[in-house]
Amino acid sequence: MKFQLTILGSSSAISIFHRHPTAQILNVRERLMLIDCGEGTQFQMSRYQIKAHRITHIFISHLHGDHYLGLAGLLFTMHLQGRKNELHLFGQEDLMDLIEMQLRLSNTQLKFNLIFHPVKHYLEEVILDDDDINVRTLIMNHRIPCMGYVFREKKRPRKLIAQKLKQHNIPFHVYHSIKEGKDFVDENGHRIPNAELTHSPMAARSYAYCSDTLYDEGIVDHIKDVDLLYHESTFSEALSERAAQTYHSTAKQAASIAIKSNVKQLVIGHFSARYKDLEPLLQEAKSVFPNTALAIEGKTFSI
Repeated sequence: MKFQLTILGSSSAISIFHRHPTAQILNVRERLMLIDCGEGTQFQMSRYQIKAHRITHIFISHLHGDHYLGLAGLLFTMHLQGRKNELHLFGQEDLMDLIEMQLRLSNTQLKFNLIFHPVKHYLEEVILDDDDINVRTLIMNHRIPCMGYVFREKKRPRKLIAQKLKQHNIPFHVYHSIKEGKDFVDENGHRIPNAELTHSPMAARSYAYCSDTLYDEGIVDHIKDVDLLYHESTFSEALSERAAQTYHSTAKQAASIAIKSNVKQLVIGHFSARYKDLEPLLQEAKSVFPNTALAIEGKTFSI
């Protein structure tokens, strides 16, 4: 079952050098979740064959234009294409004011149910919890209220070994308890260990999205041990003062967060327009945390 991240946009404030503002698609067991929706997101979705009707959830980090200005256009496209399935939108309360204003001024009533979940920018909390995934917010240290998101896959039940179940004449009604890890005890009191009847499931996977933020070790405990971390890296360390002034991070700082959090892989993005060549940013991060990759648009990271 898939758990993979596809980069749609990796630029900061403006589109430049064929880079677009921030947008990502997280595929969780064939459920598509859009994370931020900068201008040009629809174009990028078409370019990389991401079907809008498959998106079930959208998460917006904050209300700087390079993170949400593509959202209204995407919603209108879904409407015009006759979407019927409900869509869940997560973001700060003012985001829905912006959407409702555009719907009102265009006299549009969406053909699908848009379910808005207001996110509290001052509180870290679970905002989605179902059979597949748990999503929790992170408070970013930015110039305006800004959230990050941590996606943690739910642990799957153990896998039954059909041949062993048949061999021991195990009745169907106890399959669920065996999947949950319990041993089987027959009518004579004979115990068959669970390890003989099942295989261990794939380990649960995780992804942390750290949007625009100053270097802030306060997030470390919340993203500890995730498989994949995206952390903005707008500037190189040579411009650390500029990063601090604009409430952004450097590539080296992102790598420091990765190593302190014991993550498995780091992806850096949200690159300033001053960098045509991203290799120096990559090498700067790798000097601290070797397993670092660039958020190159169209690239998919599978966990």
